[in-house]
Amino acid sequence: MTADMDVRQDTADTADTAHAADAADAAHDVRHRNNVTVTGDPEGPVVVLAHGFGCDQHMWRLVVPRLAERHRVVLFDYVGSGRSDPAAWDADRYASLEGYAQDVVDVLRELDLERVTFVGHSVSAMAGVLAARMAPDRVAALALVTPSPRYIDDDGYRGGFTRDDIRELLASLESNYLGWSSAMAPVVMGNPDRPELGRELTDSFCATDPAMARVFARTTFLSDNRDDLAGVKVPTLILECAEDALAPRGVGAFVHARVPGSRLVTLDATGHCPQLSAPDATADALLDFLDRAHDARPGT
Repeated sequence: MTADMDVRQDTADTADTAHAADAADAAHDVRHRNNVTVTGDPEGPVVVLAHGFGCDQHMWRLVVPRLAERHRVVLFDYVGSGRSDPAAWDADRYASLEGYAQDVVDVLRELDLERVTFVGHSVSAMAGVLAARMAPDRVAALALVTPSPRYIDDDGYRGGFTRDDIRELLASLESNYLGWSSAMAPVVMGNPDRPELGRELTDSFCATDPAMARVFARTTFLSDNRDDLAGVKVPTLILECAEDALAPRGVGAFVHARVPGSRLVTLDATGHCPQLSAPDATADALLDFLDRAHDARPGT
């Protein structure tokens, strides 16, 4: 009897050890898969920074030092971008924005993060909206930087592009991705008096695998997340630029009007990437929002 009990206990211990090892491997896999990096105050409130199409976490480098002074800052690359694991790419998964939102949720779960502020740039803004719905216990606030819930104009809605515009954009991207990147990146970045910014975005676009970029582009420019905005239940900041070729001023107002209790801030900046063109103003707005969101939480 005792020998049988010892065998059962050994089996249980082995199973527990294997389960723990599997969990550790899974956590490592997500960290590797999405090239997760963590910096800043390990005891501070958690801020997760997410990049947009054709970019990676390096795009946040000018803002991170300011945030890291008082916050734990988590950065990652979506699968198919930056230094993520290309072996994890799944064209079917990433053909919808939910696939990118699932990357966000996976990172939050594997790092066991709760009550984070998610900062999403461009298409990541809507990925954050979906992630907050998928994991409401883990996302406590949203900062949407130059968001657009739909890029294509519709009745009563101006997204900035006609359907033919987007069709031509995608056709050009699919036929000659490197040429498209060189032509489009300076338009997205704006700031023609600072050509180094356009060159940086061009280099970032060109470093992305063309096949993966084509899928991400179609997901970005064909998504329509307008109906998801009303379901946002957390404090939300909307950051728009005074001039933006991808997300015109009316888009920010649209998002603000449909996200209950949101706050709209217009940065004195041009282009679609204020974290690069106006990093101090972007950091100031984010820090102000982070303080407000933290003070408003129960028990703080």
